[in-house]
Amino acid sequence: MLHERIHGDAESGGEEADAGSVARFLGVLADPARLDLMELLCDGERTVSECAEQLHLSQGQVLGHLHCLVEAGHLRSSHRGQQTYYRVAALQTAHLIHLARSLATDNATELGCCSRISTEP
Repeated sequence: MLHERIHGDAESGGEEADAGSVARFLGVLADPARLDLMELLCDGERTVSECAEQLHLSQGQVLGHLHCLVEAGHLRSSHRGQQTYYRVAALQTAHLIHLARSLATDNATELGCCSRISTEP
């Protein structure tokens, strides 16, 4: 029944993504720096230099992660003058990130004990 409720709310109108596509979509967020970027951008659009300053990463590192997130459909970019601004592509993605943070917090003990999950990014 839960499966039907979840899939009944699909808004894309197209074919439903297969498990491999969903895993790739979520896998992009499995990198801690990308997740930090996404959380930062949930608060509003920013430039590469603003993201780098906030996250204490080089602009090159940030740019690489931003390009990956744009290619995966998590972010959108827009150009204004010399600057490129990045923003979260869909409100559902922001909700997903918030939910994942909440679930990870609630399951911190179990996650820490699980030997099958890599602790390396």
